[in-house]
Amino acid sequence: MKHISRRRFLGKTALTASLAPLAAGSLSFPFVRSARAGEPGANNKVRLGLIGCGGMGQGDLECFFLNEEVDCAVICDVDDANIAKGVAICEKQRGKKPDTAKDFRRVLDRKDVDMVMIATPDHWHALPTVLACQAGKDVYVEKPLAKTIDEGRAMLEASRRHQRVVQMGSQWRSCKHILEAAEMVRSGKLGNVSVVRGWAYLDWLQSIGKPADCPAPAGVDYDMWLGPAPKRPFNPNRFHFKFRWFWDYAGGLMTDWGVHLINMMLMGMGNDAPKTACSSGGKFVFDDNSETPDSQVTMYEFPGYMLIWEHKAGLNNGLHGRSWGIEWNGTEGTIILNDSGWEIITERKQANLDSQKKPGSGDPRPAHVRNFLDCVKSRQQPVLNLEIGHHVST
Repeated sequence: MKHISRRRFLGKTALTASLAPLAAGSLSFPFVRSARAGEPGANNKVRLGLIGCGGMGQGDLECFFLNEEVDCAVICDVDDANIAKGVAICEKQRGKKPDTAKDFRRVLDRKDVDMVMIATPDHWHALPTVLACQAGKDVYVEKPLAKTIDEGRAMLEASRRHQRVVQMGSQWRSCKHILEAAEMVRSGKLGNVSVVRGWAYLDWLQSIGKPADCPAPAGVDYDMWLGPAPKRPFNPNRFHFKFRWFWDYAGGLMTDWGVHLINMMLMGMGNDAPKTACSSGGKFVFDDNSETPDSQVTMYEFPGYMLIWEHKAGLNNGLHGRSWGIEWNGTEGTIILNDSGWEIITERKQANLDSQKKPGSGDPRPAHVRNFLDCVKSRQQPVLNLEIGHHVST
């Protein structure tokens, strides 16, 4: 495949205007479809192509390698340094080097790739997912599902049209103690649950300063990193992990952590759409060049209950003495939950529910990846398919 400039690439794909037609298959690219996509390869191996090998991609790759049937055929990233880290993981876990690429389309061209794992910045989730489905690949895509509602719809429609197994990587959907707590909420033991709340008060979020624009680091294809985002000079604060705090690429802490916690809250409440929503926030803590709110409160009115999300940077003492967590408030009692476990606090005048505590069940990522791999083989829907992923992300 010859090199195509960013501007020509964007003109050709017309991301903003053409995601829906892409999902419907009315635009095509010169992909070689894998006739074996979704089927075990030799020795029942499944072959992974990794698109995006930063911190999340590396962590997810380690989780995939906990499953002996997984091989990694190719690693794609715009940064040579990230590629080198991914190659090192493959050599350590499988004793061999994968192929490498800087253009994700080269991953989708390959006949030996059954599934792709997409761990790019948020603004690059939609197009690779849509085109991977079109190319006959199953997809594990990190949260949040997409940057916009239209992108999420296009991803969902592509997975349906091309009958692909697609899982969103919000691993708490596979966490045992959260599943238990959500089941208790659904069972009615808390009584009438009318308020649900999630919060993240994170002191590891500190000012990122105001560094000047500068040349992109050696080994980085910055044009490809920008992709569908507006063209801007390189700035270290807009790159790698810190992209989260700029509207061109993401939605701040609400779309980073909020998606996880809203996912958990809705596990107990169901999949109804909210009737109304309102939000207020701003940059009240740090004087830096980030754009997204460091303090925010958002309220959704669902049929029969309110869901509230709040976050604040630079602090660690959130509700109930927990830096982050969720609570379901019912007439019989309240469940408070985070990664350390859950507890029930009963209403003083009620005797129908006992106070309880349950410890956390450990890292849920291996179980979430295992669910995806099982569904790749069975062709069943995973626990966080794009129907659910689109709902909790929007």
